[in-house]
Amino acid sequence: MGAMFRSEEMVLTQLFIQPEASYFVISELGETGCSQFRDLNENVNAFQRKFVNEVRRCDEMERKLRYIEAEVRKDNVNIPDVREFPKAPNPREIIDLEAHLEKTEGEIKELSESAVNLKSNFLELTELKHVLEKTQTFFNEQDEAATSFSDSAHKQLIPEESAVGGSIRGRLGFIAGVINRERVPAFERMLWRISRGNVFLRQAEIEKPMEDPTTGNEHYKTVFAAFFQGEQLKTRIKKVCAGFHASLYPCPSTLPERNDMLKGVRTRLEDLNMVLNQTRDHRQRVLVSVAKELQNWSIMVSKMKAIYHTLNFFNMDVTKKCLIGECWVPSNDIPVVQKALADGSSACGSSIPSFLNVINTNENPPTFNRTNRFTRGFQNLIDSYGVACYREANPALYTIITFPFLFAIMFGDSGHALIMFFFGLWLVLDEKKIGAQKNKSEIFAIFFAGRYIILLMGVFSFYTGIIYNDIFSKSLNIFGSKWEIVNQTDLQGEAYELIPRTNYKETPYLFGVDPIWQMAKNKIIFLNSFKMKLSIIFGVVHMIFGVCVSVVNFVHFKRYSSIFLEFLPQVMLLLFLFLYLVIMMFMKWIMFSGTYDDQVTRKYF
Repeated sequence: MGAMFRSEEMVLTQLFIQPEASYFVISELGETGCSQFRDLNENVNAFQRKFVNEVRRCDEMERKLRYIEAEVRKDNVNIPDVREFPKAPNPREIIDLEAHLEKTEGEIKELSESAVNLKSNFLELTELKHVLEKTQTFFNEQDEAATSFSDSAHKQLIPEESAVGGSIRGRLGFIAGVINRERVPAFERMLWRISRGNVFLRQAEIEKPMEDPTTGNEHYKTVFAAFFQGEQLKTRIKKVCAGFHASLYPCPSTLPERNDMLKGVRTRLEDLNMVLNQTRDHRQRVLVSVAKELQNWSIMVSKMKAIYHTLNFFNMDVTKKCLIGECWVPSNDIPVVQKALADGSSACGSSIPSFLNVINTNENPPTFNRTNRFTRGFQNLIDSYGVACYREANPALYTIITFPFLFAIMFGDSGHALIMFFFGLWLVLDEKKIGAQKNKSEIFAIFFAGRYIILLMGVFSFYTGIIYNDIFSKSLNIFGSKWEIVNQTDLQGEAYELIPRTNYKETPYLFGVDPIWQMAKNKIIFLNSFKMKLSIIFGVVHMIFGVCVSVVNFVHFKRYSSIFLEFLPQVMLLLFLFLYLVIMMFMKWIMFSGTYDDQVTRKYF
């Protein structure tokens, strides 16, 4: 109870650890999580510290793990969650882990490069197939094209160059290729400008999108064929195609040659598709086997890096046979730290034990509030506004009740409170399973961290919702209304205005707000005023309670003068500002009655 009421007592300790046992000792201390180390090498550059090379090795392994994880997620391979966190590996296992990560990275890189090359070849053959299929319609209109360019040109397209097209004097040449669909309008305008209208462009869209081998993005493309006359114009067209990143492909001018090439392309595509499937299956098997251990590797490398980062805070003694470090430890956890030192020394087989000394210091210790899974959310809520000073009273203890209850006064809907309650209950019951999931969104992680807050807010809101008789903005008539309706016909049209002097029976509703207020014309005026007054009363009580808690701190730190110079003025100010207002609210609720006439009402109010 004392640890919850105020922060823990902290002591500054000095650790003496043998160099060969330092890794194991810090690993054991890290598992306990009860030490905050001080940096004794603040003036030393980060690249000049003793264990900087080990930290770099960990950084390199983290880089490899990030690459492997990116490749695993790219193929949508499921990464199993870790049920039990592994410990940091010993130095012998680090070498094996490093070699295994390097081998895995090299294998995945080799598979990725092979897949990119195969996909590039597959893309080129697919585009060539579409060029050979789509250009058939272009050549069927060769007479019309020839007439458009020259009356004296032959009516047969017979380019004899073996590249991507060509021309002979007096005959039309052509260039065929594939270009991204969004670049076609600009490409067409540029060809028109460089040729002054002497290039005849034909195009046909490819229905299915093409996958980029490098990025994996899909692009819609268009097959084109540009007919021209003359070598100079051919050179210009090639430059324009290069500028618009168009892919040019050889295309025979005769139908038999095109059919033979198309047949060969389809055969190669079938073979290449089979190789691609085998490569994809092999890559999938490799990634699935890697994904099973990926989370364990990440945790082990992170712990290993944290160990070496902590060891960089230590100093070497004059004889260079002992590492000296300083850390803040809760006084109740000193036996735990001593056991961790003994376990770390025995783990490496060191004959010289490690030990600690308590140092007397005038420095202000750090604030440490011990929490569990229930109180952690409330403590984080308090710390978000500011961390209390050392050994001050911890407001999180009272916030467990005050925060959900103040929220419930403003919320006050039993129906929505049930939804909130069951959502918080699900988070609490499945907290182990949900907590093991690594890929939680940022918003959901906030909800999960405050699962007990949500649960209590749902409970308290259900209670205040019953008080307000508000369930999904509706009311329940359980005990019968205590108001009389003078004219029943008024209820068939607009809402009836409730007046205490004429409608009230002088018998209060048994529990909560009378449901007849839902049908009243003046319900907003009454209910909003009622809820506002409740909020003010509890808010004032909450502020006065918070000021009163400061007295506990003044007494603990023996600052008795602050009781008269700080506490009493603050309380007097709050009372002068709000006490009269709160008293008047209670007087109106207690003394006012519908049977009082206007004179009695004016007498009291």
